[in-house]
Amino acid sequence: MRRKRVIGNWKMNGGLAANRRLLDELLPQLAALQGVEVAVCPPFPYLAQVAALLEGSGVALGAQDLYTVEKGAFTGEVGGGMLRELGCRFVLVGHSERRSLFGECDEVVAEKFAMALRAGLVPVLCVGETLAQRRQGQTEQVVSAQLQAVLRRSGIQGLAAGVIAYEPVWAIGSGETASPEQAQAVHRHIRALLGEFDRACAAATPLLYGGSVKADNASALFAQLDIDGGLIGGASLEAASFLAICQAASPRQEQERAQP
Repeated sequence: MRRKRVIGNWKMNGGLAANRRLLDELLPQLAALQGVEVAVCPPFPYLAQVAALLEGSGVALGAQDLYTVEKGAFTGEVGGGMLRELGCRFVLVGHSERRSLFGECDEVVAEKFAMALRAGLVPVLCVGETLAQRRQGQTEQVVSAQLQAVLRRSGIQGLAAGVIAYEPVWAIGSGETASPEQAQAVHRHIRALLGEFDRACAAATPLLYGGSVKADNASALFAQLDIDGGLIGGASLEAASFLAICQAASPRQEQERAQP
């Protein structure tokens, strides 16, 4: 059985005092949560601070991006080994904002995924379609192309060593969200595509949903067969909301939902 995961992406938010307040409120309550792997991804300047605050908590540290090579004359970029040295376990790769705002194509994302694996990190591969692409019926085509670029570079075993997060671009930060059924349909497609290469890998690969997950829709989303948790944006900056989402992913909640 795949373990549920909830990863908070703080994006370009936070501050020394704000980070401490958030985690001081959140960590004692997360300590009682069982059966859910939780991680947070702060901006680069706060990785060391957050790593220290998370020490001994069981909450993992992640980064929001990395470069395609380990080191060199690449001003402003960050290597995977640097992230690992700071205590990161996860790193986001190909987030929709990196694709749309910074022009990262599928091949660049595939190189970043491979770099994360070489650095000993768990890459969280973000895939998803725009509203225009969904309206044109291209969702599966777009998501398949994004996955196949990584498969060509790292193979099914490499892809299965990471996490895949489906984030419909039209739902991020918009207040909109795919219905549980819409989200499940894409997750099912992703797992089926992986199954064409290796059924065992397909069954074991964690698939997260990342489109405006909130406390009031998390339970319905996480109840879907192929949704193994969430990649959380704005709600991860509010302790009560993030805690509620993490609780919705717990096996205890799943057992309660399954009772008649």
